[in-house]
Amino acid sequence: MIALVDVNSFYASCEQVFRPDLRGRPVAVLSNNDGCVIAANREAKTLGISMGRPAFENMTLMESHGVTVFSSNYPLYGDMSQRVMETLATLGASLEVYSIDEAFVEVPVLESDLTAYGHRVRERVMQWTGLPVGVGIAETKALAKVANHLAKRERDRTRNVFVIADEASRAAALAAFPVEEVWGIGRRIAERLARHGVRTAADFTRLPDAWVRKELTVVGLRLKRELLGEPQLALELTPPAKQMIGTAKSFGQTLEDEGLIREALAYYVAECGEKLRRQGSLAGHLTVYLETNRFREGDAQYVNQTKVRLPVPTDDTLELTRHAERGLERIFRAGYRYKKVGVWLSGLVRPGAVQQDLFAVDPGLHRRKVMGVMDAVNQKYGKAVLRTAAAGFRREQWKLRQERVSPCYTTRLEEVMTVR
Repeated sequence: MIALVDVNSFYASCEQVFRPDLRGRPVAVLSNNDGCVIAANREAKTLGISMGRPAFENMTLMESHGVTVFSSNYPLYGDMSQRVMETLATLGASLEVYSIDEAFVEVPVLESDLTAYGHRVRERVMQWTGLPVGVGIAETKALAKVANHLAKRERDRTRNVFVIADEASRAAALAAFPVEEVWGIGRRIAERLARHGVRTAADFTRLPDAWVRKELTVVGLRLKRELLGEPQLALELTPPAKQMIGTAKSFGQTLEDEGLIREALAYYVAECGEKLRRQGSLAGHLTVYLETNRFREGDAQYVNQTKVRLPVPTDDTLELTRHAERGLERIFRAGYRYKKVGVWLSGLVRPGAVQQDLFAVDPGLHRRKVMGVMDAVNQKYGKAVLRTAAAGFRREQWKLRQERVSPCYTTRLEEVMTVR
């Protein structure tokens, strides 16, 4: 049996852990640059707060109902996620971290009372991290997703634990489960299925295999069999290597100064380079992206990107920064008020699978040692404590706007809570 465990309203719940005065009260979290609402707890959602809408469109509603609003605090959320996963690892035979707030857990074979096991999972995660979770248990990953959804949707009855353990419970769960909410079936596929009379997950499982394979490929056929209780997807105990690494963030204010934009780009390249080395990959291509604020109708609009093929795949931040700056020179145009710059590293390969270039200069072992020292220093003393000169020291002029950010309670000593 497999349990899917996910944290209820993860970002909002992380904030409530350190603000017990907010328990039972509406809480919302804003996206990068405080642009829109990306998370809200149950109390906030019942007020009609919409996910993904610009923050100012929700602000009147939030202020009138006393909603506590936070800027996103990803260092805090990332650390709390790791604590949840380490806790779950003590409760299962194997663990697949599926996302920042959810994981598949292989239920130990000796567990006979699955409902009691689910509640034990909830109690331990709450005791060790302070975060509430929902637990869905079934024979396959797709059915565990369904069970988890039902655990949260009917939480007053299920107390956040739902088990699909036999044919009767499987049939009843799928009969009442909308097909558009099935894991892997999005809006467009649901619309196609609706034209063939498929409204529920149970309807989907009754479709002929040949039709499913033709219309939805072998992926759809695997999903159907998973919903029938036939395991098709094993736990991924080792996360697959990313095929692309990148970041694109809005500035706290629009920028016209190419120098400031170049510094922000170099800062983001360093972030990506560190992730690249941590994964043990080299990048063969680099893409730089630049855009103005499309929501400011009075401003002249411009958006562009350029892709650079690197002479030899590399993970060297200095080399990546040099090519990124050249890419920015190609697409930068004076006279515009820019809102965002981004960089993506693609064509990722392992070090042993690199095609060398006869005319390229190898940065050498000393540069690889420099990168190792930079990563070690930043890991120990904090992000970007050691940086390239290209990243500069003017981050206050372009960094994200976070007017409502909470302290990093668990990752910065100077922000650890004090009790008096």
